Amino acid sequence: MITTKNLLGLIALLPLMTAQADDGGISFWLPGQFGALAAAPTEPGWSLPLIYYHVSASEGSNTAFARGGRTTLGVDAKADLLFASPTYTFAEPLFGAQAAVSVVAAVGRSETSVDATLTGPRGRTFSGGTDDSLKGASDVYLLGTLKWNYGVHNFMAYSMGNLPVGAYDPDRLVNIGLGHASMDAGGGYTYFDKTNEFSAVAGITHNWENPDTHYKNGLDAHLDWSASHFINSQTHLGVVGYFYHQVTGDSGSGATQGDFKSKVSAVGPQAGHFFKVGKDLWYTNLKGYYEFDAKNRAEGWNTWLSLVIPLSG
Repeated sequence: MITTKNLLGLIALLPLMTAQADDGGISFWLPGQFGALAAAPTEPGWSLPLIYYHVSASEGSNTAFARGGRTTLGVDAKADLLFASPTYTFAEPLFGAQAAVSVVAAVGRSETSVDATLTGPRGRTFSGGTDDSLKGASDVYLLGTLKWNYGVHNFMAYSMGNLPVGAYDPDRLVNIGLGHASMDAGGGYTYFDKTNEFSAVAGITHNWENPDTHYKNGLDAHLDWSASHFINSQTHLGVVGYFYHQVTGDSGSGATQGDFKSKVSAVGPQAGHFFKVGKDLWYTNLKGYYEFDAKNRAEGWNTWLSLVIPLSG
């Protein structure tokens, strides 16, 4: 039998992290990371969430973007990434909360094409279209959470940072590594009455300057949300969305477009399902986001296919 405890213990393991270079209006925080039952406590012990992430986005040909040591117009980008996030959830409370730590990394392929390059590395000038692609590994991301449960109400505090060790070259159009350090922190809430759930997680990102490009992103604010209904004990359906808004401008000598504040919003469907593998209960989730209201940022769509594997029985 699939119990409420099992539901909470699996779905809430789904949040995973990634980031890309801040140049070009792309943030450290990847909107949509937190989803259904984000703030609900989980089963103690080890687990292994896996996520396949696909994104397709473009930037308008009438806006110049600083990207990889270049100033570009008309960018189309695609990426396919596979994330693994070994997670350990402690059985003993910390400050009255359930504590968990995760180490996240990804491998994948990213490709970008541009309609025109106005300024290249070391001040050279180019024209016409060009493209770039890269296969490699991401930075390593560290996530810590504290979760409190009060009946149908659940609360969470989290923090996340990165070790900038991924595939990165400041002269490339596309990178998988970030190229500098960042730190994100925030909190969330989940309402869950065994049939309906609503979750919202908000946070703020601080970025350190990229030492290669001398580009420093401003403070970024973001909100991920989810609403779903369990149609039976194994399956839930609903909607997801996010809001991202840069609250302070970019800076540094590499910020050739000025403060370049960016924003984007998104909404889309989600579906989740539980199934038995031997004696263990696994969980899979598919969700997609359609983006709109973008400014100084790529706009498109992205899809997340998740699988949560319990490792502690």
